[in-house]
Amino acid sequence: MRMKLIGLLVVGCLALTVTFAAGSPAMPAAKAVTGEEGPAAAATATPAEPHPEIRQAIAALRRAKAHMEHAAHDFGGHRVDAIKATDEAIHQLEDCLKYDKD
Repeated sequence: MRMKLIGLLVVGCLALTVTFAAGSPAMPAAKAVTGEEGPAAAATATPAEPHPEIRQAIAALRRAKAHMEHAAHDFGGHRVDAIKATDEAIHQLEDCLKYDKD
């Protein structure tokens, strides 16, 4: 029973991460710089953050890991396995950002 509970907890956290990342609204398109704003405004404009969904997923996984680390039970070693799997997922997402060619 406990193994099923921790498994469902991990799957639920990952499902929520994917759901919120996929359901987040798209960022508005960048506005064209007009002659009225001048080149100084274009130089100080910050570019949109690349891949906000992946960064949100990493943050959600880190929060889920913190919850698992503070759980009251070990759940027969499955909590430790879930934490390791979460660490690996975070590592993979960070690697995705490193290899981004956009």
